[in-house]
Amino acid sequence: MLEDIAKAGRYLGQTMRLMVGLPEYSTYLDHMEKTHPDKPAMSYEEFFRERMEARYGGNGKMNRCC
Repeated sequence: MLEDIAKAGRYLGQTMRLMVGLPEYSTYLDHMEKTHPDKPAMSYEEFFRERMEARYGGNGKMNRCC
């Protein structure tokens, strides 16, 4: 039962992060390990920066309406 509660908590946390647009570094690492084992994975800082640039645009520019 405690395992089920912990699993539900992990899913809830992941859902909340996705709702507010926070990238999931552990998911990225799993993906890199499974599909690109020959390529080095980005550090957390590199990954976070790349995701923010992809979401908001690079060079400090924000691509949004307001």
